[in-house]
Amino acid sequence: MSADRVRLRDLLRGVASTLPDFTTTQRGLWNLLRLKPDTTLSIGLRFAQLAAAQPQATALRFEDRSWSYAEFNAWANRIAHALAARGVGPGDAVALLFENRPEALACALAVVKLGAIAAMLNPQQRGELLAHSIGLVKARAVVVGDECRAALESTRYAPSSSSDLLHYRDGDGGAPEGYLDLRTESAAARADNPQQTAMIRLRDPCFYIFTSGTTGLPKASRMTHYRWMRSLAGVGQLAVRMRRDDVLYCPLPLYHNNALTVSWSATLSAGCTLALGRKFSASRFWDEIRSVDATAFCYIGELCRYLLNQPPKPGDREHRVRLVIGNGLRAELWDEFQQRFGIERICEFYGASEANLAFVNGFGLARTAGFCPMPFAIVEFDAENDAPRRAAGGFLQRVAKGGVGLLITEVTERAPFDGYTDPKASDAKLLRNVFKAGDCWFNSGDLVRDQGFSHIQFVDRVGDTFRWKGENVATTEVEGVLNQFATITEAVVYGVQLPNADGRAGMAALSLSADFDGAALAAHLCARLPAYAVPLFVRLRSAQETTATFKFRKLELKQQGFDPSMVNEPLYVLRDRQRGYERLDAETFAAIQRNELRF
Repeated sequence: MSADRVRLRDLLRGVASTLPDFTTTQRGLWNLLRLKPDTTLSIGLRFAQLAAAQPQATALRFEDRSWSYAEFNAWANRIAHALAARGVGPGDAVALLFENRPEALACALAVVKLGAIAAMLNPQQRGELLAHSIGLVKARAVVVGDECRAALESTRYAPSSSSDLLHYRDGDGGAPEGYLDLRTESAAARADNPQQTAMIRLRDPCFYIFTSGTTGLPKASRMTHYRWMRSLAGVGQLAVRMRRDDVLYCPLPLYHNNALTVSWSATLSAGCTLALGRKFSASRFWDEIRSVDATAFCYIGELCRYLLNQPPKPGDREHRVRLVIGNGLRAELWDEFQQRFGIERICEFYGASEANLAFVNGFGLARTAGFCPMPFAIVEFDAENDAPRRAAGGFLQRVAKGGVGLLITEVTERAPFDGYTDPKASDAKLLRNVFKAGDCWFNSGDLVRDQGFSHIQFVDRVGDTFRWKGENVATTEVEGVLNQFATITEAVVYGVQLPNADGRAGMAALSLSADFDGAALAAHLCARLPAYAVPLFVRLRSAQETTATFKFRKLELKQQGFDPSMVNEPLYVLRDRQRGYERLDAETFAAIQRNELRF
């Protein structure tokens, strides 16, 4: 049977599997069609409606505590009224600096109920980096949890500054000197829904979500109520299809859209329970799943790999989880992850904080980021010039089915691009005159594979793909082959510059569970990769550096390259594929620099 027929068969089976949830999928499709930017609707109004319809249902669990929809709504309302008394109103930005805890979510809901914008700061940032993030959004006020005071006080936004600094403690005691006590002020405030909540339109902004800043300073992308509610309908109702008695566990940080948008909107789509984790722990993960009685959880790809790297345990399948929702689960890990942990359905999606469209695997197909019913295209990309390839007439060219290219999505009234706080950064993400004069498309910056039937598979970030020997090398595909090698626990692939050579040669930073066998690794890679894609250099590390959302930090690795004077970790080079990887010392490095060793 041809690959197309197999895909069509699996797709039809997937569509049939949605029939038991027909009412939910119908509601999701209807909401997607009816939602328009000028509609009067918002996150706060949706939560208030659920609090009125099912006041005793559990909205949130955190460790040994829980809140009903009525209790959490009243809590957020009191905070909202306290902020309003301090002058916070529609359009104002309120920066929130918390680690994962219920107060962070209550404050976020309070801010958006006022028509204000919650700027979700990364509590791992310090100094000028954190000050840069706060300054980007021109925060009217900053609300800080006690656990993050040291981070805030490392910036110019200290208690002596003129900005409103509000402190929200967790437990007894007042606010530190120089801070306003939001917990005490909100405890005495009214608990009814703010009047502003009923006047917010979907096109109004609700959150600022910051990019990770792995290759520069963070940017603040705008999230509107429209995009958030479309996630509720398209991801929550149409694809995830949770029920009212479900519990979704989320250990991901609330400043990340997988938590704040995907997880929270999916639970509010069904009126079920969000179980918030303080932070992700691979060793405690399944114990926490059982403690909150979760039936679903949200992931990012590296989380799944960390779980697979844990030693198998008898309790790996002793849980009630039947579905998971997330992005970045690599194709080579998909089947093993699903089988080992007994996951019935993997609802992979593709999206970005600033993207105007999303893809979601609503039919339970294997190894796909799903489909999107809105206009998108996969176009040819020139990796050498780091730009989409334009034909003689100046327009872009679509790749053939099965091909890999740059994903772009059309910007329309129904799929607007909300952009960043920086207009120049916003304009840089747009492509114009793409297929006809005057059209406008969002540049995702991602290479994907066209799987047919409007489905895609993520391949690589544009900046991570490099060109060697006249061929494009996708780092994620090389990492996938490396991760199949028994002793490799983590693999990071990137391109490095060689003297007098066009393009970049492949290099891999590896973390191992046993001694390094350079000959066996070379044989493994040469048998599974094209010759041009086999990394020429290897760097051994005890652990890889990651961002708070488990993205590998590659910038420093690229800058240090394979220079022994800059790297205090073991380095290896593939001079002879039969002998395998051999130690790279200062003498060998000098020979490469003199162009005496060629590859």
